[in-house]
Amino acid sequence: MSYLERFLDLLNSLPDFLIYFLLGLSAFVENVFPPIPGDTITAFGAFLVGTERLHFFGVYVSTTLGSLLGFMFLFWVGGLLGRRFFVERDLWFFKARDIMRAEDWFRKYGYLLILLNRFFPGIRSVISISGGISRLKTFKVALLALISCAVWNLIWIAVGYTLGSNWETVKDRMAYIMVRYNFAVFVLLAAVVLFFVIKKSVKKDRR
Repeated sequence: MSYLERFLDLLNSLPDFLIYFLLGLSAFVENVFPPIPGDTITAFGAFLVGTERLHFFGVYVSTTLGSLLGFMFLFWVGGLLGRRFFVERDLWFFKARDIMRAEDWFRKYGYLLILLNRFFPGIRSVISISGGISRLKTFKVALLALISCAVWNLIWIAVGYTLGSNWETVKDRMAYIMVRYNFAVFVLLAAVVLFFVIKKSVKKDRR
């Protein structure tokens, strides 16, 4: 039995109110420390809804608030520490090149990037840090981040719920879905980058 499976077994044995708290906490931590599989634990929350162990509303609200608070925490950290701190230290989970790339995206897409942040699992934490560094308006960021979290978690919990009451099936299907989804996002981002590179090259040739 893996560490994740042992943790999920422990989670299922706890009182309801504590499970809601831990689901929200895992959603928060997953934003602050991207390697933590918060979405998998959110899917487990959906599984518990499917077995009538938990209520949909409780799982949805706790995970959405946890995701929002995690995003805003890094947003405030980015604003507090500033660009120089992250670029000079080049942290392995917040690499300087990723910070600078996100800054370029903000110059091109602005707040749209905040609205879509939940749909970029691999870089959502970098987006929140870079949003703080870019000094975006806190209220507007919080509102758009809330919408993003609410839509993403609704989809995620709904998918987990419809997969039925077999956790092994839920776990395997969720892993499969996330691999395919991340690959699709990677291909889409690569296509966008390629488009802008070609566009810039064409402009240079015309000059």
